Amino acid sequence: MHNSLASLLSWAQEEYDRKHVKGVPQIILGLGTCGLAAGGQAILDAIQEKIAEDGIQTEIVQVGCIGPCYAEPLMDIVKPGGPRISYREVSAKKALQLVEDSVIGDNLHSEWAFAVVGESSLDGIPSYKELPFFKFQERRVSRNCGFIDPRAVEEYILRDGYKALVKALQEMSPQEVVDEVKASGLRGRGGAGFPTGLKWQFCRQAKGDTKYLICNFDEGDPGAFMNRSLVEGDPHSLLEGMLIAAYAIGTQHGYIYVRAEYPLAIVRLRQAIQQAHDLGLLGDNILGTDFSFDITIKEGAGAFVCGEETALMASIEGRRGMPRPRPPFPAQSGLWGKPTNINNVGTLANVPRVILNGADWYKGVGTETSTGTKIFCLTGKIAHTGMIEVPMGITLRRIIYDIGGGILADRAFKAAQTGGPSGGCLSSEHLDLPIDYESLTKVGSIMGSGGLVVMDEDTCMVDVSRFFLSFTQNESCGKCVACRLGTKRMLEILERIAAGEGQPEDIDLLMELGETVKLGSLCGLGQTAPNPALSTIRYFRDEYEAHIAEQHCPAGVCKALITYEILPDACTGCGVCLRNCPVGAITGEKKQPHVIASALCTRCDTCRQVCKFDAIEVN
Repeated sequence: MHNSLASLLSWAQEEYDRKHVKGVPQIILGLGTCGLAAGGQAILDAIQEKIAEDGIQTEIVQVGCIGPCYAEPLMDIVKPGGPRISYREVSAKKALQLVEDSVIGDNLHSEWAFAVVGESSLDGIPSYKELPFFKFQERRVSRNCGFIDPRAVEEYILRDGYKALVKALQEMSPQEVVDEVKASGLRGRGGAGFPTGLKWQFCRQAKGDTKYLICNFDEGDPGAFMNRSLVEGDPHSLLEGMLIAAYAIGTQHGYIYVRAEYPLAIVRLRQAIQQAHDLGLLGDNILGTDFSFDITIKEGAGAFVCGEETALMASIEGRRGMPRPRPPFPAQSGLWGKPTNINNVGTLANVPRVILNGADWYKGVGTETSTGTKIFCLTGKIAHTGMIEVPMGITLRRIIYDIGGGILADRAFKAAQTGGPSGGCLSSEHLDLPIDYESLTKVGSIMGSGGLVVMDEDTCMVDVSRFFLSFTQNESCGKCVACRLGTKRMLEILERIAAGEGQPEDIDLLMELGETVKLGSLCGLGQTAPNPALSTIRYFRDEYEAHIAEQHCPAGVCKALITYEILPDACTGCGVCLRNCPVGAITGEKKQPHVIASALCTRCDTCRQVCKFDAIEVN
């Protein structure tokens, strides 16, 4: 039990020194979900076996995701007094070679190196801050991810962890905490962008002795994993944010609602909660004050609609996850009818930095109305996929072409979708658009939780719209007629257009239905579900018209609207396509141009993929 920052720091330093042997090399492995999926566990097993067999004096440190998922698995080596050198795309075989040559020996293997994790370059290896992927980032919330062992609370404490909590409890009143968050301009990072301090104020002023705080960790957007990566790499930042929020609104009861598909994050949270209990940072009389608070983890079943506040609370209460009308708002009548405040992971993880450094520091980056930074997940047809944290107001061009390394295979950029399945698609005319709440809303998209899916010239926007409408239609709880039937009808129209059966009036009908669904739906799922269709019609209407009027898919994606043809001048008659066609649609004599029978062709694309002479044309 601790009642001061000095006591916490002293314990943390003693615990760190107890666990680590001075003067031995360290091997640091990124073992978040992305690292494990790329083969990190096999690397860990191989290294552990080798150092045990050979009696090598070294330490293995496990950390979370530092961000560049495209370079996973990552393995870093730190020799006593030397720099931390990171190696990318490491295999088990390469890892064992690095142990021999770089841990035991002095060969840096600069040809394999990714970056020096520090301020300076070394022997041709750039500093990680020189890499465009990191150069344009502003790592505040994610500053510990990849730098601390998420299982070791002492490492969090030694990097200013729980310092903001001590400041709040010992130097500030609950109202002063609320006022500081208000002054910072921090807005909800879950998508809606509602001012966090104002939300806290409503709950704080609500009448009632029992109140609840809920962390929304039901991250369900396709292509979004920022909250998962943050919790896997730095779980105590979330707990500290929740503790400060609980103190500000006046509650002793907290819930983390997390999707069950995040097993590693759940393990990290349970470990962190137990550690906080052991240190007296959770439970009764925290840090010797009269403030008490505890946290319960509630695992959700993966229903997308449970990301909506009222549906989420229904799920915690053991009822079916369906939204209810508002008002009353959760701040007045929420969980079990009591005043409740709900913030997502990204919002709460910002709070310790606001309290520790002050509102003016927090507003030092971002825009006037969208302050601070935002974590995004870069996915899709982009060279550098991963988790990034950037100042609000950064342009889409900077994210895609500098941080993201541009479009794969040097293809042309076509669109970027922000805000997940409820967001909109931005076109090339928006590359210089500032990424903030107001700017995105003006062009028909939303910030969302932070997914950013990049698409290239080979993407069909009708197909993209159909995909996301399919997702939201399947995830609709069915309570609202507008959402239940409206999204179904919109999906049917999109499927008809993609199948070559569209009618000229379908485009206007989609727009009319979309506006009706938005106006008539009870919760955010239905209110934003039409966005992909509406935004793609707005910026890519010509593609819809080509599908309908010309019976042609310009991107060559919609199977019903494309044909495969063998170019006689390019075909050598090698027979590879003929032998690989699964339906026998290709005929021809050896060393003579072959022919595809369109009536038999299933558009599986096998012929084009196996052809070595680029003799297959898609029209």
